Amino acid sequence: MKKTTHFFLTTVAFLFSTVIMAQSTVTGTVIDAELNSPLPGANIVEKGTSNGISSDFDGNFTLTTGASSGEVVITYVGYSSITISFNGNTNLGTIKLAPDNSLDEIVITGTGVIDLAEDRNTPIAVSTIKAAEIQEKAGNWDLPEVLKSTPSVQNIKGGGFGDGSMFLRGFDQTNTAFMLNGQPINSPEDGRMFWSNWAGVLDVANAVQIQRGLGASKLAISSVGGTVNIVTKTVDRKEGGFLQQMIGNDNYTKTNIYYSTGLMENGWAFSGMFGHWQGDGYVDYTDGQGQTYFLSFGYKPNENNLFNFLITGAPQWHAAAGRGDIEDFLDNGRRYNSWNFDGVDSPNLLNGGKYPGGRNVYHKPVANLSWDWNINENSSLSTVLYGSLGRGTFAFTIDDDNDIPLYARGSNNNHNWYGLVSNFETQLNENLSLNFGADVRLYNGIHFRSVNEFLSVTSVEGDNDTNDNINVLTETFGGINPWDLTFNTNDDHTQRFGYDYEEQINYGGVFGQLEYSNDNFSAFFQGSVSTQSHVRTEFKEVQVAGQSEESEKVNNPGFNTKAGGAYTINQDHKVFVNVGYYSRQPFHSVLFVSDRNSNELVEPEIENEKITGLEAGYQFKSDKVSANVNAYYTIWDNRTDLQTEGNQGDNDFRLFQTQGVKQAHLGVELEVFTRPMDNLKVNGFLSVGDWTYDGDGLRRTFDEAGNEIESAATVNLDGVKIGGGAQLTAGLFADYEFLPRFSVDGTWNTYSNLYSQGAATVEEPSIELPAYDTVDVGLSYKWLLGKNDKNSLQFRVNINNVFDEVYIESLNENNPLSTDPTQNYKGVNIANQGRFGYGRTWNFSMRYNF
Repeated sequence: MKKTTHFFLTTVAFLFSTVIMAQSTVTGTVIDAELNSPLPGANIVEKGTSNGISSDFDGNFTLTTGASSGEVVITYVGYSSITISFNGNTNLGTIKLAPDNSLDEIVITGTGVIDLAEDRNTPIAVSTIKAAEIQEKAGNWDLPEVLKSTPSVQNIKGGGFGDGSMFLRGFDQTNTAFMLNGQPINSPEDGRMFWSNWAGVLDVANAVQIQRGLGASKLAISSVGGTVNIVTKTVDRKEGGFLQQMIGNDNYTKTNIYYSTGLMENGWAFSGMFGHWQGDGYVDYTDGQGQTYFLSFGYKPNENNLFNFLITGAPQWHAAAGRGDIEDFLDNGRRYNSWNFDGVDSPNLLNGGKYPGGRNVYHKPVANLSWDWNINENSSLSTVLYGSLGRGTFAFTIDDDNDIPLYARGSNNNHNWYGLVSNFETQLNENLSLNFGADVRLYNGIHFRSVNEFLSVTSVEGDNDTNDNINVLTETFGGINPWDLTFNTNDDHTQRFGYDYEEQINYGGVFGQLEYSNDNFSAFFQGSVSTQSHVRTEFKEVQVAGQSEESEKVNNPGFNTKAGGAYTINQDHKVFVNVGYYSRQPFHSVLFVSDRNSNELVEPEIENEKITGLEAGYQFKSDKVSANVNAYYTIWDNRTDLQTEGNQGDNDFRLFQTQGVKQAHLGVELEVFTRPMDNLKVNGFLSVGDWTYDGDGLRRTFDEAGNEIESAATVNLDGVKIGGGAQLTAGLFADYEFLPRFSVDGTWNTYSNLYSQGAATVEEPSIELPAYDTVDVGLSYKWLLGKNDKNSLQFRVNINNVFDEVYIESLNENNPLSTDPTQNYKGVNIANQGRFGYGRTWNFSMRYNF
């Protein structure tokens, strides 16, 4: 008995000691990767068991495991999970969790081509908006509205769907480079952006990064204001999708469905989105509708290669809004649209006798094929081949002397656009990296006028005023359906009138970057050289099909260089400075005397623009607060400026082309991000600029048909304020989670030192518009569903301009104050032409994530 008891006690002691030896203690601290603030309530679970614990208020945890080695899984709602190994008693130290929409969690195809700021150690002036924020705030708006809460951005909504625009550091969007997964999407002809063609891109965006000024882009692009990188979903890590329904003011509705297989075991991945939207528009007679589609096919045959094919498009039509005199808006309300025919009774007219003056009808699908090749642990090659076949028209209603609509005259703008971007990247040693590549673009633009729709007549007999001597047209082409325009390109020159020309723009460039970095210091040098050629083909005699005349070929070499350095004072403080110089080729649209009916080159010859940029910055990070301060000075010399006054189709429409313009943009920007409490975020920004013209310019004036009506004359621009974007902007954003996954947020924006965009001179300077501010609010709730809360149902309400602020959004004339006080409004002559901003708007959405 004594021996049995001894044996039993010995066995128990051995087993107990074995269990004790098999246990381990794992400790650590869980923090937010962006703000370096603690994450209380994070879940730490021993992998493969139910053994777990939560972090305390300071993010600390101590977990006693059931084994001497293994893995722990750390999760937190709204953040990506992380799995860490342990062996024995282990202190994991500080564990940083990134939001689940972090760029670190995105599989980016074409990664060597997409120039994101976090790919470079040397900082720049940058703001990144991630998927969760885009999803909440985009609503039924375009990208410029989402970017308005970043420094030095002015958003102009415009009149109709997709007609918005933005200014960055005082430069309009023709001089800001917009990139979609590494592919340039600005028009090669004039740099313009048409947001209606990208209506669905925000629904599949993983992130949007706005790089102000010199930016991180290595490509042979020539942005002045900055670069906006839109990174969409391509190959998702996990299977899933969503179904979303949105409604909004003025009968707006949008339905989207998205599904992704994730990266499957066989290496394939598929994702697709389809959507439909329609609405009446905030401005009168600006109804519209369209579809959006996005298809992505990925294949990862092994760890070193990733292929992806993507196609996206947004076929749509929307009625446009013309500008009006301020007096017209005061008399008729800010929803007033000068482009409409009201009360006409005819069975051939749409909308019960109400027909918009102008209608945009476009479909410009984009496809690209990318290949990412990890050659070895130090080197990689990324290549993107892309193409776009764009078709569309601006159908403008032509009326008779009694204001009866006759037909819709289409100003057709088609293109065939192909390109290739490739970048090789290698780590030369521990401190030095090198990349270089090529950027090639081939663009064919096709422009002509034709009848797109008969309204109250069945044929059109031309005359000098509207059709430039065409005989009789008895056929219609295209109509107002974007799908029809896609497959019916009206190649018959005898059915075209007014103008009929094409241009071929070929671009080729090489680029490179060398970057050095160690623990405290980093520096980079970037450079590119490029050449661009232009040929314009004019079809002079439309009655003789195919007869044409080519212009002289224009070849323009260009280059740019950028360099910078940064010094890390300690883990909380960093400073940097960047400098750059561009010799940028002029846009095709300014090379010829008229951009519509002449092959004659401008004299004196348009030479390259010269851009010099200097910027410096300071970055601060702590547990609760982070801040960025940037100062910039940009000189833009020898540019050719295009400005318009009046509405297309009006006799008083004028296009002003001013050559040899010099601009100086000086400013300071501040961004602050704080988390005073675990469930409260408060962010803010302030940007102050001083943007003026410097010296003289040579100005020509054209009418609506492209005829030069005033000879070139020197105009004095010295000291005139640059219009379009507010030179002082500020904003404040707060988000408070008052219950789990139930939050309210609000945004306040203010704009002042905003000037008109008319063709100003010292004698007739730009006009300062009244300052204004807007307040937006939102409410979000996320209801977790399914096994392990894998699925969710999200609700979101947005109310924009809550207090219904009445403000002038833009002016394109410079009439000074009237001596009659009744002819002025808030310091602006009511004879000036422009547009008021939107009043209170709203949208509500439900989104099921699975």
